[in-house]
Amino acid sequence: MNPSPILHIHLVSDATGETNHQIARACLVQFDGVRAKEHVWSLVRTRSYLEKVIAGLEANPGPVLFTLVDPELRRRLEDTCRRLEVPFIAVLDPVLSALGAHLGIKSHGRPGRQHELDAAYFRRIEAMDFTLAHDDGQMVRDLEDADIVVVGVSRTSKTPTSLYLANRGYKTANVPLVPGIDPPEELFRLRKPLVVMFTTDPARLIQVRRNRVLMLKQREETDYVALDQVRKEVADARRLAQRHGWPVIDVTRRSIEETAAAVLQYLETGETDDG
Repeated sequence: MNPSPILHIHLVSDATGETNHQIARACLVQFDGVRAKEHVWSLVRTRSYLEKVIAGLEANPGPVLFTLVDPELRRRLEDTCRRLEVPFIAVLDPVLSALGAHLGIKSHGRPGRQHELDAAYFRRIEAMDFTLAHDDGQMVRDLEDADIVVVGVSRTSKTPTSLYLANRGYKTANVPLVPGIDPPEELFRLRKPLVVMFTTDPARLIQVRRNRVLMLKQREETDYVALDQVRKEVADARRLAQRHGWPVIDVTRRSIEETAAAVLQYLETGETDDG
């Protein structure tokens, strides 16, 4: 069976190109068997650079997703796409038009404005610094300063989810539950932060832990990957959450992004899809 032809998709932006990349990925996964080659063109702000983009487009014609605010550059790119008979989508236009109509004002049309060093940017940096300093049970004395405290047994995606939440501007600490070691007393005196327990299916957790053991070239025959012990760890963690009224989020079939969304849903509404 011959492999499907490659779809060349051009992501053209006058900023970092992050928006185009995320939208393209979110859409392409909805089509089975598509082999896509992304051509990323970032910081396209001059006519000379746009001509290089056009040369690349002519060499490998394909759909174009773009975020260009300069009207002259937009026209040149759109004319080229029409000539090559490839689809082109200005991904921000529908949102900007709808918001402008609702607000009754015109957008600025300035490239890369979402990346300016504003207060939100510095909040994210502060949150990232806090989260890195409070990873894996470190610096528990000031957990009260956190927005979110993630608790869970080993290998339940606590650290990557905490870093993702930090990138959204939330100071996030994570505290591991280790068999035979009591959690820090500071954890049970918290008033301001949301404390949330991560859990997962024991069989899936063993798989993840075995991969970790193999990567570290350690012996596998330990309680760390023993089914009965892992089941007990997970059950004990759930009971701990129940005693203290902490919400429990099952990360078994969730990506980091989906887990973070569930945490923020609870932070906003006091409810999660897990009940």
